[in-house]
Amino acid sequence: MNTPAAPAAPALKKVLRPLHLWAIAVGLVISGEYFGWNYGWSVAGPVGFLVATLLVTVLYVTFIFSFTELTTAIPHAGGPFAYSYRAFGPLGGLVAGYATLVEFLFAPPAIALALGSYGHFLSPQVPVLGTALACYVVFIGINLLGIKESAWFSLVVTLLAVAELVLYMGLVAPHFKVSNFLAHPVPLGAAGVFAALPFAIWFYLAIEGVAMVAEEVENPKQTIPKGYLYGLGTLVVLALGVMVLTGGITDWRTLSRIDYPLPEALGVVLGRHSRLTQLFASIGLFGLVASFHGTIIGYSRQVFALARSGYLPGILARVHPRFRTPHWALVAGGVVGAAALLTGTTAQVITLSVLGAVVMYAISLLSLFALRRREPGLERPFTAPFYPYFPLLALALTLLSLAAIIYYNWLLSLLFFAGLGVALGIYVLLGRHRRPLPDDALLQAE
Repeated sequence: MNTPAAPAAPALKKVLRPLHLWAIAVGLVISGEYFGWNYGWSVAGPVGFLVATLLVTVLYVTFIFSFTELTTAIPHAGGPFAYSYRAFGPLGGLVAGYATLVEFLFAPPAIALALGSYGHFLSPQVPVLGTALACYVVFIGINLLGIKESAWFSLVVTLLAVAELVLYMGLVAPHFKVSNFLAHPVPLGAAGVFAALPFAIWFYLAIEGVAMVAEEVENPKQTIPKGYLYGLGTLVVLALGVMVLTGGITDWRTLSRIDYPLPEALGVVLGRHSRLTQLFASIGLFGLVASFHGTIIGYSRQVFALARSGYLPGILARVHPRFRTPHWALVAGGVVGAAALLTGTTAQVITLSVLGAVVMYAISLLSLFALRRREPGLERPFTAPFYPYFPLLALALTLLSLAAIIYYNWLLSLLFFAGLGVALGIYVLLGRHRRPLPDDALLQAE
């Protein structure tokens, strides 16, 4: 039977400031501007995908404003797990924890495959799969060294990645043609827009991972809102700029099914063998590295929090006595990611990660409403603006996205919900739902 780790074990270290959180927020997501979103063109075309992206942008703006209320009120490494547990009890916590694990365990393999593909673009003899597996070894090692060191690394590579995207937009903007963006039109309709939603979500997926380092933030009630909101603003500008400009460079169909659309588009403008094109592909690895590094931080803290609360084996809640990082959680997530690399394609792994995300968004928003009703006296340093309209709009768009993902990816959805059913069944059979956590167990960072 799983038991929570002993309370005397070393705690996570509080060292993160607003700049670190901005870097983690943007770094978690920024690979979504480099690859993955372009698969949406193959099902909706540039115009349909633009509509899907605008819908998803509204979803994330309203969701993050709502989610920040929960993160500042309950700054816990479990993030959505902690909010749902407090709102709906042990079974609610399990649903949120499972969905968040799926999101953060399956986002890194997709990014690792893109890292391998970028390396292959630069040098065809570089193996995609071998590079992806090597990335896990290297970046789990970096994360083992400590959160402050990891955050500074994230800051450096995120700044480089943002600067590169700004440079990319500057280089391709003079070559943008509306006629290219509108060429080879796919009929604009609800079917194409809905099918493209998972790939539009990839533009912003994992920004909520900031919640999982909440226990390592100095003054979380003031720092977390700044990190979220500055990060989201940066990503909205980058996502829309990159997607629109890239669609007007060349025949968008040639970019819709590859893992390196930006260097390929720049190759059209400057020549594939141009030094700038090669340089861009080289430093473009920083954007992928930033997200890969950030999602490893995210999954390790989620595994740590679930194990500490008794949902996973207690060994995964152990903190390294010297570096004060959840070392066994880091390794366990890496094993799952490596297995996903060997069994899935990029599009499938992205879809599975997005499915976990939207389920987590839904239960988090429901938790917001439940906690507003059940705990009106809970200290809320940041409150969702335009309540209840912002959270309701976010919930409606989340449920729309969930329905679309299930409809167009029924086999992956069946796999996802079967896994959730098995987890719930085991949890109930073990009787864990009848042994709730102590009242203060979800307030460990306060």
